[in-house]
Amino acid sequence: MTQTTLLQYEAPWPVYALDWCKHSAPGQQLRPRSAFRLGIASITEDYRNRIAVVGLQDERVLVEDDYTDYADFVTLVDAHHGYPATSLQWQPAGAMSFNWSQKAATSELLATTGDALRVWEYSSDAPHTMSSFVGRPSSGGGHRLSLRAALSGNNSTGAPLTNFSWNEKSPSLVVTSSIDTTCTVWNIDTSTAITQLIAHDREVYDVAWLPGSTDIFVSVGADGSLRAFDLRSLEHSTILYETPAPKNVPPPTSSPSSTARPHTSPLLRIAFNPADSNYMSTFHQDGQEIQILDMRSPGQPVMELKAHRGPVNSLGWSSTENPLLATAGDDCQLLLWDLNAFTQIAAQSPRSTSAGLSSPRPDAKKRIVTDPVMAYTGQSEIVNLAWSPQIAGMALPTGHSTAPGEWIAIAMGKSIKALKV
Repeated sequence: MTQTTLLQYEAPWPVYALDWCKHSAPGQQLRPRSAFRLGIASITEDYRNRIAVVGLQDERVLVEDDYTDYADFVTLVDAHHGYPATSLQWQPAGAMSFNWSQKAATSELLATTGDALRVWEYSSDAPHTMSSFVGRPSSGGGHRLSLRAALSGNNSTGAPLTNFSWNEKSPSLVVTSSIDTTCTVWNIDTSTAITQLIAHDREVYDVAWLPGSTDIFVSVGADGSLRAFDLRSLEHSTILYETPAPKNVPPPTSSPSSTARPHTSPLLRIAFNPADSNYMSTFHQDGQEIQILDMRSPGQPVMELKAHRGPVNSLGWSSTENPLLATAGDDCQLLLWDLNAFTQIAAQSPRSTSAGLSSPRPDAKKRIVTDPVMAYTGQSEIVNLAWSPQIAGMALPTGHSTAPGEWIAIAMGKSIKALKV
């Protein structure tokens, strides 16, 4: 009996935002199925967008047998979202033990950004029997997704939020990025804004907490810079990287400031290596390369990954001890990169997350990496990806068993594919 390595779902609408749940459902740790839940969101040019939680139809789809005629995933619950969600995330793994003031112990939180930061409460009742939902479950079906808060800050413009980062150590903290040049740190337990700061000269496209820290976060934006902020000293930020200014381009005369840098290529995403937070990954708008930056030697990438043949759209690190970096783009390719050998060579001066932002390391020449360890070609452009946590091996009631490991979900049009890594 071979174990399935590919699971599929066809959504009723084009999918953009997606995330894999970070742990099994409360009270369902013995139910293998509940580790296979995705949060997804539509992208349509109207105010009728939806978000949904989808889950495995039946655990038996994890082993290839007579279940090939069934859909692997089914919609468990969905809700109206209005404008498209620019990002969707499940609560961090540590949030289950966090002492929330107004949340049932049996429910989980999801959050989305768009015209506001929305916090959703998702609950599922007692475990279903094995064959309880073949086809789409009846509405409700024991699953509820309700809006708990919509936070839009003190700006009257209602400027759209582009992304957010959920703090793993203190899950009540969420930092959002906005096209109005600001980042806002929220306490979602009390629905209050802790601080709002002007982070960049132009739109901010992504933001990420430094792993293990509740004070330091980084952001990237349309001005082509990667900046670090420390909530303990907000008078200044640290510029860790700036896109090289284009050569032979006269400065724009219509600029509000004569000293403004000429427009450079925006940086769209930023993600920390969770196993070594010295390292971050980013990419440029319309760029085919991924830059790996080291906080100890700011200013230029220490590595550049070159294998995509079209613009990169998404990236993400797995959560294992030696994480892989996944990248995906318009070339329909999902590529997995193993950079551990390179980062361990460079890590001769390890820095703890409390040691500040700029402990020095010897200048290293930029390394070009052109060989991913795995490649998957989808049927169309891949707009987003999400890693599962490490999922334990499971014994199914049928007598079959599955091996432990990680999965990665990718979104292409209305299709979602989950691949066993």
